[in-house]
Order: sequence, then structure tokens, then C-alpha cells
Amino acid sequence: MDLLAHLEAYVATAEEAGFSRAADRLGIAQPLLSRRVKTLEEYFGGPLFDRSRRQIETTELGVLLLPYARDVLDRAQRLRQVARSARRSRVRAVGVPTDCAPAALARALRAGTEHGLTLGIRELPPLERASGLADGSLGYALVRTAPEQAAFRAPLGLASAPVPDAKAARRTLHLEELRPRRGRGAGRAAPPPLLLLTEDQVPYFEDRLARAAARAGLPEERIRPAGAAATALAETLAGHALLLCAEPFARQHGAHWTPLADRALHRGYDVRAAPDRDGTAAAPEWLATLLASAVGAVPHRGGPEPTAGHEDAPARLAARG
Repeated sequence: MDLLAHLEAYVATAEEAGFSRAADRLGIAQPLLSRRVKTLEEYFGGPLFDRSRRQIETTELGVLLLPYARDVLDRAQRLRQVARSARRSRVRAVGVPTDCAPAALARALRAGTEHGLTLGIRELPPLERASGLADGSLGYALVRTAPEQAAFRAPLGLASAPVPDAKAARRTLHLEELRPRRGRGAGRAAPPPLLLLTEDQVPYFEDRLARAAARAGLPEERIRPAGAAATALAETLAGHALLLCAEPFARQHGAHWTPLADRALHRGYDVRAAPDRDGTAAAPEWLATLLASAVGAVPHRGGPEPTAGHEDAPARLAARG
């Protein structure tokens, strides 16, 4: 049974109070309309119209079901309108990190509409965004890459529990400062773990961080991957952990944030498009800028970049004490 066609026959008959007028309104033969109404009555298990009088009347069951039938038809009409609109414009799925700023994504969606693009945002881990471009399930994606090679760079830092003095001077943090103190007594609390969001659980970054942590004298078990972002944030805000993240994500959730001094540990992003049939593709500049801003990334101006562990020798020596 074509449920929508049968519901249209039912609603038209109820509103026109007659089979002939309803058939004319729908542009179909009256016998066909009558059969559709009869089939729908069998489907619902009761009469929708009282045919015993000269002018048919809607039964109690028909009156009860009428607003629901209209709602189904209205939703179907809206669905058709959206589909037509999508066919007229270009539809592209966009892969983004899970820690994007919603307001920035909203700006990207609005800009897409202005440029004739219907963008569908999909929050995915880094490796799935890269594979989505390769298999064509994504049209565009924010792809992680080494910061010194990336078009956009987002400084990373450590989020921690809010501090009473919100106007504390901004400074950069060296991993050496997190090294366990010598002579720590048995009664002193263990240092909090460093949690990695899914966004930073990519091989090249984990290798860089492990090497930097080893040079700083941080125990390997001190750094561990976080599960759900909400749980990691709860541990951080409670003072039980430090969370490696970008500044907008920390500020959005009320955490204190201190940037890392080692720029080789910052996030690098490229905004890429799925290859066209000829194997070439490029994301529009306006889209690249808006998506990068959603993760707190800014254009990388180029210039020499320090390698991991060699970002600023005097500063590192000072941090060591």
C-alpha cells in the first residue's frame, strides 16, 4: 500500500466532505479514491466515514486520526522540498574534529549556503577523516599533519582546573616543569596524568610527544589516552588530570589553559577535498579558513620551525632550573 497516496485520499475526502470533490481535487478517478479510502479503513480497523447519509460525515475514528494524517503528509512534503533543494545545490559531507566550536561551524554552514553548497558536518577521529576523503564518503575534511608542513596551526596546551586568579599572567609551559620533584615523600599526592583526546591520538604526534616527554624526564605512564571527551573534561575540572587540548576547547568549558612552549607539539591542519575524477581537488579558501577557525587554528605563515625538543634552548635550560 502506498500509505501517502491513501492518506491524501482520506484527508481530501474529510476536508471536501465528499468523494467526488476529493477526487477532483487530487486529479484521480472517484472509484480509485474510494478504493484507497476503503483500503485505509481496513488498515486502521474501522470506518473513517459514515456513508449512510446523503452527505458523508467523518466518524469519531476519522476525526481522531485526521491531525496525525495531516502531520504525516506535511512532513513528507517538507522532506520532498529539502530533497529538491539539495538536488539544486551541491551537497558535501565535511569531516571535522570532535572538539570544534559550534558557533564557528554554524558560520561555515551559513557560508556554504551563500556559495551554493549544502554542508553536512560529521565529527570523526583524525584517521577516519583521512580515510573518508580517500573513499569518497567525505567531500572535505580537516586533516591532521605535522605543524611545520601544515597550512593552519593550532597551538596546544594543557587544560587544568580553574584558578582563582583569572587575570594571572599568560606564560608558556615546558614539559620539564611537569617532571616529578626529587625527594617526593610517601604522603605527597602523585602528579596528575596527562590525557590525550582522540584528536591527538595519531601516530606521528604520539611519537613526538613520547620523545619530548622522555627528554623532559616524564614517566611514560604519566601520559595516557582519554576516553570520552566529557569524562576527560570532568577529571580535568576536578583537578585530577591535565588535558592536552587547544585553547578554545578549554575556554569553552571553563578550564584554565596554558600553552606549550614546544611548537613542534602543536596541531597542524590542512583542509582537503576528495579527489575529482581527474585526481585533483582543492577546498575553497573561504571554507578552509572557517573550518580551521573552528579548531582554533590560524594560517601558518611559514618560516623556520624548530624540531621537537629543540624549540628554544635557553628557555628549556631555564625551565630545568
